[in-house]
Amino acid sequence: MNKAQFEELVARAVEDLPVEFQEKLENIDIVVEDYPSRSQLRFAGKGNTLLGLYEGVPLTQRASNYGLVAPDKITIFQRTIEEKCSGQFESEIKAEIQSVVRHEIAHHFGIGDARLQEIEEEKKKSI
Repeated sequence: MNKAQFEELVARAVEDLPVEFQEKLENIDIVVEDYPSRSQLRFAGKGNTLLGLYEGVPLTQRASNYGLVAPDKITIFQRTIEEKCSGQFESEIKAEIQSVVRHEIAHHFGIGDARLQEIEEEKKKSI
């Protein structure tokens, strides 16, 4: 998949978020890179794959004087996602992008990995 197609899927994943979340996505850049850099990989932990990364100050940790700062950044890693999906169908890649975008935006809202894991487990049990 070329980068423009992938970026369009990322943009659609953001557009598909509920309006109440979209309205709170201020001062945040969402970008696509092929792979994480060495410095970004340190966030993944040894032996883990990094599909996306949130870099910034979560909304829950901002004080009233928070302002005049560079935008938070969410990076979605195209080649890592495609490799995870084994280059399969666009629908599989699209579903993975949606999952990664939701995960990274959850970090922006202050939800940590442990709580996200709990939510995923609860979701699996209800299916």
